[in-house]
Amino acid sequence: MIKSRSSRLFWFRRWVIFIAIPGILILLALGSWQVHRLMWKNEINSFRQDRSESTLVELPDVVEDIGGVLFKPVWVEGEFLHEQEMFLAARSYRSNPGYHVITPFKLLNGSMVLINRGWIPLKLRDPKERLAGQINGKVRVQGLVTGEDTPGWMTPDNVPTENFWYWIDLDSLALHAGIEPISFIVDADSSPNPGGFPIGGQTRTELRNEHFQYAVIWYALALCLGGISFLMLRRSRK
Repeated sequence: MIKSRSSRLFWFRRWVIFIAIPGILILLALGSWQVHRLMWKNEINSFRQDRSESTLVELPDVVEDIGGVLFKPVWVEGEFLHEQEMFLAARSYRSNPGYHVITPFKLLNGSMVLINRGWIPLKLRDPKERLAGQINGKVRVQGLVTGEDTPGWMTPDNVPTENFWYWIDLDSLALHAGIEPISFIVDADSSPNPGGFPIGGQTRTELRNEHFQYAVIWYALALCLGGISFLMLRRSRK
């Protein structure tokens, strides 16, 4: 009887150790990974914020190094080609669903860029419902230079045949607009448009960052598992 009980205690302690130690190590690794992500996200947000607050300059005629101008404020002069505007879906403004309007823009030197003019509600997708905002003639636009999106695994595919995009694919957008391939897009700033739409200033200069909370959770779970295992082993000795 005593031997049987000792044998059960031996295997009980062994299983507690074999389960607890790998579990604690995994939880600590997950917490450390979140700390790494936290530092990486802070660097990105700081980079974007610093760039977006730099001096406003005219967009160069030729942008050879896209990394050198990303998230910097620029201005361009030219004319919108409203008949070729495109729609970036699944975008919200103050919790209201809608689209971002992307419009080809012909510069004074004849070259083309794409302008993300900003947000419109679902009911205003038809340009006839927002004629006041369809500015004609020469205009100056200010905004931030941004690049292509990296779609997540749950992001739907773009549907160019229906003029419907879920993420920024510059090659696809340029092809649909009938312009030369480009390596960037200009997000218009919050300067108001006639009629109130589109609403500019939609650039995300600060990415969502909740990695500190996640790191605390993983480390707390590791501490709890270690504490529970210690108490179980201590009780088994008694």
